[in-house]
Formats: sequence, C-alpha cells, structure tokens
Amino acid sequence: MTEQQPPARQGPRPLPLHMGTAVLTWLTSRGGLTALSNGSIPWRPELQERATHLRASLESLESPEQALLTQAVDAEARRQLQEFLNGVRAYRDHPYRRMLSDPPVLLSIGSARLLDYGTGGEGPTVLVVPSLVNRGYILDLTQRRSLVRDLARRGLRPLLVDWGTPGEAEQKYGLDDYIAGTLDHFLTEARAGARGPVTLVGYCMGGLLALPLAERRPDDVAGLALLATPWDFSCGLEAQRRYMKALMPQLETLVQAAGELPVDSLQAMFAGIDPWQIPAKFRSFARLDPKSARARLFVALEDWLNDGVPLVPKVALECLRGWYRDNEPAQGQWKIDGKPVDPSAVRVPTLALIPKRDRIVPPGSARALADAVPGATSQIVPAGHIGMTAGSRAGTVLYGPLSRWIGKLSA
Repeated sequence: MTEQQPPARQGPRPLPLHMGTAVLTWLTSRGGLTALSNGSIPWRPELQERATHLRASLESLESPEQALLTQAVDAEARRQLQEFLNGVRAYRDHPYRRMLSDPPVLLSIGSARLLDYGTGGEGPTVLVVPSLVNRGYILDLTQRRSLVRDLARRGLRPLLVDWGTPGEAEQKYGLDDYIAGTLDHFLTEARAGARGPVTLVGYCMGGLLALPLAERRPDDVAGLALLATPWDFSCGLEAQRRYMKALMPQLETLVQAAGELPVDSLQAMFAGIDPWQIPAKFRSFARLDPKSARARLFVALEDWLNDGVPLVPKVALECLRGWYRDNEPAQGQWKIDGKPVDPSAVRVPTLALIPKRDRIVPPGSARALADAVPGATSQIVPAGHIGMTAGSRAGTVLYGPLSRWIGKLSA
C-alpha cells in the first residue's frame, strides 16, 4: 500500500510575482551600481547626503578596484538570490502539517460554521470574528499559538466563526449579508446558550464585521474587543489608497471576469505593502534549523498565509471601493442594512488592542476607531499584525490582557 503524500505547498503566493521580483532586482544589481556611480538614481531627501558621499567614494576608486567592486556586488546579489531560493525550497519541502482537529460545530449557515471551543465550559461566552480574506485558524494555529484554546483554558467559552470558502449560497453576498445575516444569526445562537450577554472579539476585518452588531444589539453584547481593526483608511494607508484608485478599473474587470477577487490577487496586493518582506523572511528561514520550533512556527504561519480565501464580487468591490478608495467608514458613509455604522453610538465596553509594528493596519487607522467609540480603552501592543495573535509573545501581549478584560466584564 502506497503511503499518501501531503499536498504540495503553493506558497509563497503568488510565487511567480515573488520569484520575478527577486530575480530581476538582484540580477540587475550591477546596473544599479552603474546608476549609482553616474548619479541617475533619484534619492529620497533624507538619503541624499549619504548618497552623495557614497558616489564620491566610488569615483575615487581606481579601475582595478572598480572591477573588484563590480564582481563583489554581482557575487553578493547571486548569493542572496540563492539564499532566497533555498528558503523557498526548504519551506515547500518541510514535513510540518497542521494536525489540530476542529471542535464541535454549533451552527452552520452556507459555508460558514460556528465552532465551539468551550464545550462544557460555564464561563462567559466569547464570539470571535476573523477576517473574510484569511482562514480563521490564525486564531487556532497550533496548540501553543491559539487564542481560542487559551481563552477556553482560562474558563471562558470561545466560539470561533469559520467563514469557510464562499460557496454558491454566498456568491451574491454583500457585507450586509455577512453581518446582518450570518453573523447576526451566530450572535443569536451564542446568546441563546450563554448565561449572559456575549463578548464580541473581532480581528482585523473581523472587527469591522463585529462593530455593527455591538451597535445594533447592545443588550446581547457584554463588550467589544477590536484587535488590529482598521477604520480611517487615510491614516498610514495613503499609498494603498492611491494604488487602489489607479487599479480600480482593472480590479473591477478582474472581479467581473473571475466571479471573485482571487486569492493570488489579494496576496499580490498585500505583498505590495512591503515587496521585500517575502525575500527577507525566506532568506532568514533558509538559515534556521528545520527541526527548530522557530522553523515549525514559520511554516505554520506561511501555510496559513497561503491558504487564503477569495472574496465574492460584491464584498470585494465594497471593500476595495468603499473602504480603501473612498474611506467610507471614517467619512460616516459606510452602511449596513441601510443604516450608517456609527462608532459613537456603541454603548458597550470596548477595548482596542493596536499592534505597534502593524504594516497591514497602521496604528493610526486603528486608533481612529478607538477614539470614535465613547469610553473605549486602547492599548498599544508591542507586536506586528500577525505576531500579535500567533507570535512568540502572543500569550503576553494578547491572550492574557484580553482574557483579563473579558473576565472583568462579568465580575
């Protein structure tokens, strides 16, 4: 009997984009050296003085020294490219596979499931809402890197929304359908089995999905925790907004032709925030012991990142146009079920945990939401967007503070 092999990894997605960027950049380093020498590179003002000194140093070199420098630059570029390729190969060949089993399903609606991580628990119920564009298991990545399992160990009853992959039922969904439909039903189910009001916890886009429920159903919501949740898309996201305005006609055509916003297109947009993050982290991974805990965590996170979810057409355009291009939330123009989403109307205790090193949701964008909710408590977390939930310090910077805050709500 032949042993079944695990499915091949596709990442880092989109692989042609990352490979092409790395090859073109590193293998044209010699041309960059020429451009530096002749002064044709446009430098940012803060780098201009250093660039001038560097150019002067290059001009002072004799011909043999210039030849040696060119050879050294070429060798270093090839070394870094090879290290990146080694890292990608090591990741794709790594034996780690996520083996955690899902808990019981409390309720299913279309492709979405409500997972009960606190079966038998008698503590306060917590409804945890992840983003629509990534799998919810970032909040249950491994036994040790799991927000929901940690909350359960502390006596709470966490219920995690698993949006799943959009099926036929969701193809015509808009944000209204997800929030005033599926999520509203999940809150009703959570409230029915709880001893009191339910605490809502939203991560990233999930915070924007949870916010209208806290506003609409205050009697059923004990508190609202917003983890790295954006609001003002003009704060720290100016480049992305300009990018979105320029690309909108092409994105609209893509969404209409594909019937969705594909995963690789989403991944390409995220990569555009920091194009060199992927090469840098895979070069670092190439130097790790593959049997180490750090290597396994890296692979677990990359598997999650590459296990994305496409957005259905209406939701894709609502987010790209309404949020990133037009900044409707901060302008008071974003509506759910025909009513503006108004943070100033939220009357439940609110906690905003804002990662300090977040490149996906800049702190200013998240802070704008905390400032708009009356009496909200905000706390800067010394982590990045993903490290906050699944990094080595997640227990200290997120799990502990969040569980203590939830506990105080029912005290």
